[in-house]
Amino acid sequence: MKPCGMVLGSREAGALDFWVAVEEGQYLRLDDLVYVEFQHPDPQKGQVRYYGMVDQVLKLYEGSQFDTDVFLANRQLLPVSLSYAAHVKVTRLDPEEYLPPDPGCPVFVAREQHLEAALYYDKMTGEGHSTRLPAGILKNGEVAYINLEFLNGRKGGHVNISGISGVATKTSYATFLLYSLFESGVMKDSLNAKALVFNVKGEDLFFLDKPNKGLKEEDRQMYHTLGLPAGPFRSVAFRAPPKPTPGDIVPDVESRKAGVLPFYWDLVQFCREGLLPYLFTDRGSMTNLGFLIDQVTERLRKLAEGQRGPQLYVSDWSDQDGMIEAGIEWDKLDKVPIRSFAQLVRYVEFKLLGPEGGEEEEKRPKGDPRWTARQATGTLEAFVRRLRASVHNVDFLIRGDKKGNPPDPLAAQEQVSVVGINTLSAQAQMFVVGSILREVFEKKSAGRPGAVFIVLDELNKYAPREDESPIKDILLDIAERGRSLGVILIGAQQTASEVERRVVGNAAIRVVGRLDAAEAERPEYRFMPASFRDRAVILPQGTMIVQQPELPVPLPLNFPYPAWATKASEQDLGAEISTEVLERDLGL
Repeated sequence: MKPCGMVLGSREAGALDFWVAVEEGQYLRLDDLVYVEFQHPDPQKGQVRYYGMVDQVLKLYEGSQFDTDVFLANRQLLPVSLSYAAHVKVTRLDPEEYLPPDPGCPVFVAREQHLEAALYYDKMTGEGHSTRLPAGILKNGEVAYINLEFLNGRKGGHVNISGISGVATKTSYATFLLYSLFESGVMKDSLNAKALVFNVKGEDLFFLDKPNKGLKEEDRQMYHTLGLPAGPFRSVAFRAPPKPTPGDIVPDVESRKAGVLPFYWDLVQFCREGLLPYLFTDRGSMTNLGFLIDQVTERLRKLAEGQRGPQLYVSDWSDQDGMIEAGIEWDKLDKVPIRSFAQLVRYVEFKLLGPEGGEEEEKRPKGDPRWTARQATGTLEAFVRRLRASVHNVDFLIRGDKKGNPPDPLAAQEQVSVVGINTLSAQAQMFVVGSILREVFEKKSAGRPGAVFIVLDELNKYAPREDESPIKDILLDIAERGRSLGVILIGAQQTASEVERRVVGNAAIRVVGRLDAAEAERPEYRFMPASFRDRAVILPQGTMIVQQPELPVPLPLNFPYPAWATKASEQDLGAEISTEVLERDLGL
């Protein structure tokens, strides 16, 4: 093999990096992988081989002194030589002898087995089989792999993706990783694995099961190179919140008319499962508010014991106005049914502050001491105000008229569960995400088999760096203990600097798309060399920078356009019809 250059002698060559003089007629680019061999000073140890990645390339005229000399050189009036040099960041040594390479040693482009050695692909094995998970295509056209054992929880877990909204293609890459997990055949227990995907923007993820008619031939070729079929997800369930209107419960989704089920909780489920805390996103704003939330949550849990729902029955309160409005003779009942979340809020207010009435508000009788947790009146009133404000946001999600039907991705027959929260208010989104994650984490803690991958965008909202909330606690549990239980978080955000450090820090795989220039300078991105941080500001769509534990340098890679539709207009209805006809003809 012809060398592409030689180790420079005019610049220092170290054990961790060196410069290469590129041979005339050859070239090296950023991200190219090279290797160099030289003789160990101890003849018995033979050759030392260095592998590395090009992270800087320079050209200049040797023999010129002034800026304007370039014009003279161009007219061949000044004798100069063109210097073409590349800086190499060492990724691996074999054997591990930290010696600088000798100037003048030939440098070769790494291909085939040398490429695999440079990127540690030869180490990506576990329990007798390959753990190479296709993650994209390198600049040289070769497949970029992630070690599955750093994603599935065996050696590490979790993925964190950062980048500017609409440009960094964070959600597209997250769903591509899911597709690779399920379709590459690398994950041996993939049939038992589940995925929970939160649809937070638009309705883009409600078509994961539909082929994309905009897929081009070059994209199909990329899927072929990656060893993946160019098609949609094969097993997907879609859930959406009900429309906040009276009458029949209809999923609130516009672009997809079939195959979507509504989700909601009934009042007994809400109380029995202790979901009240997920209505409060500012627990840290008042010192005693958290104690009161825990106390009321426990009282509601006891109240729901033995009840089947969807209504909640109480014997120590009568909502006269609500009963009369519903046409119920409340005075003839042994127990009063609470039929809506608004009624439940009025009941909690009664238990905390006592019945309304009296000439002056300060003379209002005290509430039930078993509920108030000896908190001051100001704390009780602050709690009630927040609870009242939540009625409009969640009363159609927490119901007393229908048996609850919340999402349960672990029990679903489908492999992927898409839960739409894009139409909900911020508080309702927090409630839904927190409630579902709590259920998943508790079931996995109880020993539920199979891995579950959770895709959640806007992590800065659910696990902010400064504020405290119950949902942040759940995400911290997942980040710190989830991988040992098989709960893997694939989280994304525009700015990693605004996300709780422990959530980002526990991600074994770090992915960066296009970044804002100021954000790229934050400490959260110091895992990338300076040249990579500079490039992150100008990355095009479809290009990501991936860092994994085994490699000392990040991998810039491209990934193919989604083979599944990302909106209604992209559905390849012809392909869908053809599939149906084929199945009919085959008697499937």
